[in-house]
Amino acid sequence: MKVGFLGPNGSFSHIAAFSLYPNDEIIAFSTIPDSIDAVNEGRVDKTVVPLENTIEGSVNITLDYILRYHRLSIVKEVTVPIDQHLLVAGGYKATWKKDINKIFSHPHAIAQCHLFIRKTFPNMEIEYTDSTASAAKYVSQHPHEAVAAIANARAADIYNLNVAQPYINDYTNNHTRFVVLDRENTVDKGATNEGAFKSDKTTILVTLPDDHSGALHQVLSAFAWRKLNLSKIESRPMKTGLGNYFFIIDVDKKQDDVLIPGAIQEIKALGCGVTVLGSYPCYQLNDDQLHKNDQATS
Repeated sequence: MKVGFLGPNGSFSHIAAFSLYPNDEIIAFSTIPDSIDAVNEGRVDKTVVPLENTIEGSVNITLDYILRYHRLSIVKEVTVPIDQHLLVAGGYKATWKKDINKIFSHPHAIAQCHLFIRKTFPNMEIEYTDSTASAAKYVSQHPHEAVAAIANARAADIYNLNVAQPYINDYTNNHTRFVVLDRENTVDKGATNEGAFKSDKTTILVTLPDDHSGALHQVLSAFAWRKLNLSKIESRPMKTGLGNYFFIIDVDKKQDDVLIPGAIQEIKALGCGVTVLGSYPCYQLNDDQLHKNDQATS
């Protein structure tokens, strides 16, 4: 099986993809839309993309691409601990504090390390990249430039960089949810690290019929009286006009034959549009599993 991910090698998406599919061919793509296009066009069977970070919230490009361009199914999720490090080429190992004049990284990684950057490098020039691994790769390919990357330890190993300052993310409880996208909403039988299973989840997309008082309350009531726990409710603009939104709802339950279908039928009876984006198992990588994957992908 071919599995895409946001590359290059050494990205957090890389470690997420390897943790779920250690025995399959995993293929790097330069952007999230590229990896999603590859699934839609059949060039890969699945792709692994970031969906949400505990510090910076949802990865909007992932959500918008799924909702507007390729309505793919979510078939699996894995949550990965995120530790960011400041990486430099060997020539700047001892002089990075005074010599570095530009930092490269993904916008989410820059935001996760905002306080560190503000305190250590006032007025530092920032250049955004498609992934943290792309930033590390750039620094590795330009060893004589006074630049640094914010990325993870496995990227430092892969691209032969030095960790100038470890663990620079502003909050220690930093995790990212990655989801697996497929053309078909089928049971995913890919291999997964033992002991990582956390729960099942069903993700539903809802559009309201009219902008009237109490519309969203009526939708949520369909879940509430059935005692279905909602772990997340998020709105995204439909891009058809101000005030028009999709609502993405995560239900902490595997899709069954009674409760979730009943809630969906009740919501449809209100005139809402409803689409099940996926019902899937969720996994959690711990530090030991992450370390094993670091070694395997380095």
